[in-house]
Amino acid sequence: MINYLAIDAGGTSTRAVFLSARGECLGYGISGGGNPVSRGFEGAIDSLLEASEKALGGTGNRFHSVTLGMAGASLELPTHLFQQRFITLGLAHEVLIESDLLAAFYSGTYQDNGYALIAGTGAVAARVTESRLAAVADGTGWLLGDDGAGFWLGSQVVRAVAAALDGRGAPTALTELVLAELDITLDPGVRTQGRVGAQQQLIVKIYEMRPIELSRFAPMVFAVRDDAVAADIIERAADALARTLGAVIEADTPGPLVFGGSVLTKGGAVAAAVTARLADKLGAAAGSEPLAPVLVHDGVVGAAVLALKRNGVEVDAAVFGRITESLAALRD
Repeated sequence: MINYLAIDAGGTSTRAVFLSARGECLGYGISGGGNPVSRGFEGAIDSLLEASEKALGGTGNRFHSVTLGMAGASLELPTHLFQQRFITLGLAHEVLIESDLLAAFYSGTYQDNGYALIAGTGAVAARVTESRLAAVADGTGWLLGDDGAGFWLGSQVVRAVAAALDGRGAPTALTELVLAELDITLDPGVRTQGRVGAQQQLIVKIYEMRPIELSRFAPMVFAVRDDAVAADIIERAADALARTLGAVIEADTPGPLVFGGSVLTKGGAVAAAVTARLADKLGAAAGSEPLAPVLVHDGVVGAAVLALKRNGVEVDAAVFGRITESLAALRD
């Protein structure tokens, strides 16, 4: 029987699955970040191989091909760089590199047309047509976009706290959370050349961080969502994500809607707000009632689906069900 290796290579974690052509997941493994853009090639390949070895279970099983779901910038990497390393694990033929956005989409459906919105640290939306990315919006990084996602939320949180500390903005429960996270004590009577001491410490500590690290503050808006400032940030995030998804929706182009990334999948408040804002547009795309989003937590199911599809295996409801059910059993 022909078997395949499929990998969801993220910036912070990598998930690999060893599966048969029938969609039966035979082994599963996880490791650290496997994205060459953020980890460098050697660091990434080490993670890919570690997760793969765990999925293979040290059996020495040969597999037909490797399908890697990776972020867009990684798609330009020559596949032979990966192929040479995977041959040692039992690779018989080729390495295929697919978009992590497609992997996320196929983690929620086996259909070849539809829409995806991913909002984790970054934010990106896509329209999928005949199993390919037909249109993509945002995913442009923290300097150029990623509006409404984790970095954006975190940056809005610390900006709101900085403004609250010197009176430019409204008081907010976020202040206590951020200062506690950074081990800063607030004493309004302590000032440095007129500036509140806590704000001065905030400035120093925030600018010591890499910009992307601001995403650590994103969950705070959901912890105090009844706070007016936090609620406003959530509403603006939903507005931004709705604009991003709306940019790829095409009237009369039906298909499932897949949501991924922690901003959309944890709690559901932002996901519900986004779909509410796009109810009419999503209804037109579906041809009837608004599309209800399918929530996915990573792209490993989609990587497995792509591994089969790209090798000529038809993935229908039965095969998709076998992938999801057998993988869930391995993860338990």
